[in-house]
Amino acid sequence: QLPRRTEWNKFFGASLDRMCAPQQNVPTLLSSPSSLHSLCPTTKCMSAHTCEYPVITPLKYGFKISASSPLEHSVSVLLLLNLGVGHHACEESWEEIQSKRTIRAENEVEANKLVNNYRFGFRKWKSHVTARPFEVRSDVVKELYSELNVVKPHTGPGQFITLGNILYVFLFGWWVSLTYLLVSILMFVTIAGVPYGKLCYKLCCYFLWPFGSTIHEVRLEIVTLVSFSLLQIERRFSTYVWLLLGYPLLVVIHGLACFISWILVFTIPVSKMNAQTLGVILLLPPEDVAISTTSLRASRPLLCCYHAANWYYYKYTVDGINVFAVNLLPLVIIALIIGYIDRENVYISSDAKFAVAIGSIIPLSYYIGMGIASMSAQSNFAVGAVVNATFGSITELTFYITALLRGHRAGNPCLQEVVKAALTGTLLGCILFIPGICMIIGGLKHSEQRFSSRCTGVSSALLFISVGGVFAPTLFSKAYGNLVCDACTNSTGGNSTSNSSGPFICHNCHYDLVSIHEEQRPLVYTVSALLPAAYIIGLIFTLKTHSHIYDLCDVSSCAVADHHGTVVHWSRLKSLVILIIATVLTSACADLATEHIQPILSQPNISQYFIGVTLLAMVAEIPEIVNGIQFALQNNISLSLEVGSCIAVQVCMLQIPILVLFNAIYDVGFVLLFSDLHLWTSIFSVILVNYIFMDGKSDYFQGTALVVVYLILLALYYFAPSPEGC
Repeated sequence: QLPRRTEWNKFFGASLDRMCAPQQNVPTLLSSPSSLHSLCPTTKCMSAHTCEYPVITPLKYGFKISASSPLEHSVSVLLLLNLGVGHHACEESWEEIQSKRTIRAENEVEANKLVNNYRFGFRKWKSHVTARPFEVRSDVVKELYSELNVVKPHTGPGQFITLGNILYVFLFGWWVSLTYLLVSILMFVTIAGVPYGKLCYKLCCYFLWPFGSTIHEVRLEIVTLVSFSLLQIERRFSTYVWLLLGYPLLVVIHGLACFISWILVFTIPVSKMNAQTLGVILLLPPEDVAISTTSLRASRPLLCCYHAANWYYYKYTVDGINVFAVNLLPLVIIALIIGYIDRENVYISSDAKFAVAIGSIIPLSYYIGMGIASMSAQSNFAVGAVVNATFGSITELTFYITALLRGHRAGNPCLQEVVKAALTGTLLGCILFIPGICMIIGGLKHSEQRFSSRCTGVSSALLFISVGGVFAPTLFSKAYGNLVCDACTNSTGGNSTSNSSGPFICHNCHYDLVSIHEEQRPLVYTVSALLPAAYIIGLIFTLKTHSHIYDLCDVSSCAVADHHGTVVHWSRLKSLVILIIATVLTSACADLATEHIQPILSQPNISQYFIGVTLLAMVAEIPEIVNGIQFALQNNISLSLEVGSCIAVQVCMLQIPILVLFNAIYDVGFVLLFSDLHLWTSIFSVILVNYIFMDGKSDYFQGTALVVVYLILLALYYFAPSPEGC
């Protein structure tokens, strides 16, 4: 039975109150299409909207809404959605509402970063650029950052029999415990180190199974001044013996265990336990250290560990940087050491140097992304757009330019073809693989995900423009270029010089790039000037004139959190310094990778096209793939799709024109002519992905289709012959 009109008015009045009421501590940014106004929890936004209660009149198949409020359309859609009436009739409104997202941020800087994620030309970044207050974190996250000195109640020893604790015994416990046993024997042999020998024996039993036991610091009562002096002399002598014989051995063992457990990430509690032991417990007087399974009076707990592993440590960050990126950073140092010291490959092979140099680009790309996001979040959109345009492609450009320079100096044209294959591989990966894998992982968690087809339409149009512009010189050369063949024979057996007629069979045919290059050079320069211009127009369209398609409320008026309590991980100066250092290190690692790439390219069973399309193209994009997957898991598939589109547009509209400009300044032989395989795979991929994006919905089946197509194209490159002359 339908409620009465007054009850409906009361219901919608309360709903509108909740929509318009400001929220404490958590600012909400709610975007809306151009036909609707924005709902913001601020005084400025509230003054622009009058929350008048609409009059609801029940009808036979619906309800009539009479209101003069600017929220009339929003309320009508809300009514139809809540009641499940007229689903097909309001499908367009439903898609508009679904495409707009409510953004909650802890502070203004974080709100700027989140809004930048929806802007064209800005790098999409998932991680926080500010430090979140420890009090508002979940219990799981608090457990990750807590110190191992809090005694917790437990039922019994059976509570600690877990898979992670059992693995600890086999990975760390037995050899750390054995080392303590040997050091204990050594201390007993010295006589003077007997107190430390007793301590090592207790720690030997502790480190074999530390779970549930607690190491305490206890204070001994001092009886007389004479006994205190004798104790100090004895302790001082035994301390010298301990620091000379026992402690150095344990430093090596605990340092090794700390390093290994930190690298494994999920065993970081073991790393914390070893660091606490090495830095605090082993430097205390042995009489002040006690181990027990219960709390002791007049004591201070120093170390208590209950679990050796925690799955959620993949979320752990150090100064805002994910722990995996921190652990990969030593690869950069290793790559520089083995690359520039062992020049003659005496100790390390070229293959190993190439692998380490390529792997070191991954953490550097992550640091560059963090620096871009931090600087953009603390600046206006104009500065952010410039930073994203300059540093957003710096990783790829340093590798491409380094490869072109090395190929030109060595007279090796194969590196030019590898660069073109890497450019094409980045396009294919960003158009097919990144959206596909995000759709699959997001679709496994959410049955169906929606995104704004209106927003993706801008990126799709720019993709068509960019791909068409990049491959325009290739189409021009195929239309007007000369086809040169090594040898031609006809069906009668005559060669190309005979006057016989009939069909000819030609071998090793290719287009003459030398003669056509001068004719198509003006076209290349024209395209290279138009593509950045189209990119700038896209920035103006999405950031200025039509920002309502993407943007939400104005950040300065909607983010009203306590700005004074904001702790930014990286300031603008720190971000700039890290960006410069990371760029220099990327250039050095790219130089090492191109120096040692030739043995990889010389593999007879692998096409050079395949190496460029896969390894060289996608290694630098691994942080972006991770960001896209994280967005998809949060049911924000729109940003996952924009991750790939943004990179693909930058490849065509920024990276390739910069390479053409560099070649015009310093001729390295880079010709903007792609092979047929690059041409048709790129065009096919753009058409396919635009067809997928038309309905504004995604699921794991569509993602699987994109990934399968990507793998098929990789198979084409794998079995394709290497470029001519390589």
